[in-house]
Amino acid sequence: MLRRHSLLIFAFVIACAAAPAALAKTTINKINGDPSRYYDKKVTIEGTVTDSYGVLGEGAYELDDGTGRIWVVAERAVPARGSHVEAKGRIITGFVYRGRNLAAALRESGRKAKDRR
Repeated sequence: MLRRHSLLIFAFVIACAAAPAALAKTTINKINGDPSRYYDKKVTIEGTVTDSYGVLGEGAYELDDGTGRIWVVAERAVPARGSHVEAKGRIITGFVYRGRNLAAALRESGRKAKDRR
């Protein structure tokens, strides 16, 4: 019985140690520097909206985290320019927007407004 509890405690400690790594934010510079490494991977980025286009509740917005910029494809209303947001989703490559071929973009699966720091 003691051995089973020890194994459960060990598993819990390992799970807790791994959790912060899963929540870590990725810099846009790292994504743009090697888009194929991040292709179809879940990432979290945070930054300021520098440009946004939306129609009928869908659109795209450009996010700047201070290390670079990336377009975020949203299936809901886009945030206004100047908003500070955290976006989660999967990286897609070969994204074409407004006639420009962009190396990578984030297909958004979640977003929350953040306070400026």
